[in-house]
Amino acid sequence: MITLIPGALFLFAVLGVVEVASRTGIVNGAVIPPPSMVAMIFLQIVTSGAFVAPLLQTLELLFAGYLTGCGLALLCGILMGSFRPVYNLFEPLTELLRPIPKPALLPALILFLGLGSTMKVTVVALAAFFPVLINTIQGTRSVDVTMIDTARTFGYGKAQILWRIVLPAAAPYYLAGMRVSLAIGLVVIVMAEMLTSNGGVGATLIDMQHEFKVRQTYGWLAVLALTGFSLNALFTWIERRLTFWSAS
Repeated sequence: MITLIPGALFLFAVLGVVEVASRTGIVNGAVIPPPSMVAMIFLQIVTSGAFVAPLLQTLELLFAGYLTGCGLALLCGILMGSFRPVYNLFEPLTELLRPIPKPALLPALILFLGLGSTMKVTVVALAAFFPVLINTIQGTRSVDVTMIDTARTFGYGKAQILWRIVLPAAAPYYLAGMRVSLAIGLVVIVMAEMLTSNGGVGATLIDMQHEFKVRQTYGWLAVLALTGFSLNALFTWIERRLTFWSAS
């Protein structure tokens, strides 16, 4: 906790500068309101419970796509990292699709899947897939060959080597990719909601902007920022518990 103090102090210092600049007219207060006013709007959103329904809708779609993308990526990554023919088969396709910004796929996905939940879950799954896939391939390949040879000496089969040697040794790689994908998935789902304007935090942000409710817009951005921070903190806690042997 002590290590968080410098970062927290720096954040409060930045907010203090913005507060002074907005109230003294250095910046346009109508465009950049004082953080204290945004904090009041944020508290109103939280205490009234207005955030619950949009946030739950966003999180539901986020985790549906995220878990789907991560599951497929782990399966494909373990196969590609373990078997050279499988890697050679899928590597060109992976390198062709991986650099494409996933928000750029939204127009095509809308044409095929419409504006509903299926499209949003799909784009999140695609966004989560490739970071986990790359980390899974590298993690699977990074397992010490000596450990695998030793397991074979003791009569372990391929399934036992995978379960008892490869997966535990490469787990930090897998989880690191999943943590990166979680943040990317949150960005993508909000962008999809902003584009379709049919529910969720993204649609709420667009509604506030269309109604020129500047302070409410920043208040909802604060809700989104706190959500992302909480998800990352929760995942980091889970990651440390699952890979306690590599915590150092």
